[in-house]
This record gives sequence, C-alpha cells and structure tokens, in this order.
Amino acid sequence: MLLLAGMFEIGYALSVGGSQAFTVLSWSLVAVVFFLLTLFFLSLALKTIDVGIGYAVWAGIGSVGSAVLGVYLFDQPLTLIQAVFLAVIIAGVIWLKLADSPALETDRIGL
Repeated sequence: MLLLAGMFEIGYALSVGGSQAFTVLSWSLVAVVFFLLTLFFLSLALKTIDVGIGYAVWAGIGSVGSAVLGVYLFDQPLTLIQAVFLAVIIAGVIWLKLADSPALETDRIGL
C-alpha cells in the first residue's frame, strides 16, 4: 500500500507542475484525483506501519520519483549534487525500512 501511495504522490507532484499553479483545468483535475488517491492509500498503509516511518518512506518515494521523472517529462535539470542527495534519500528510505523489520522489534527504544 505504501509503495502505491508513493506512486500516486509522484503523480500528484508531477500533475501539480503540469497544472501551472492550477491554471490548467485538465491537469488540475488530475492533480486532485492523485491527491485523494495518495492520501487514501497512505492512510491504509499507516494502519500497519508506524506513522513516522511510513510518512518518511512515502515522502522519499514522492521526492525521488518526482525529481527523476521531472527530468524526462518536463525537461527539468538534474545536477550531480542533486543526484547525490537523491541517492542519500534513497539510502535513508532503505535504512528506515530495514530498521523497521520485525527482527529489530526488541531493540526499540521506549521514549
């Protein structure tokens, strides 16, 4: 569910860009649909995933996906330093998911 929510988040971000600040009706309607879908699937995913981890992973998927697809769909530039920090986001998402594995349940810090 979280991956699906992330995919809809990418669609939302890209369609907001295409809507040109919600001045293009067709892209604006697409953005609203993607927005509702991403929130719906994120809420379903958060039933089984901690909110902090789920939100971070969802935002990471949306950020990286939007940046990468923006290069191809909207001819947006992607510098080397931007690519490096997108890789850092990817690594962070992977480590968050690994740290949330059931094998580490006993190692959680109770705050």
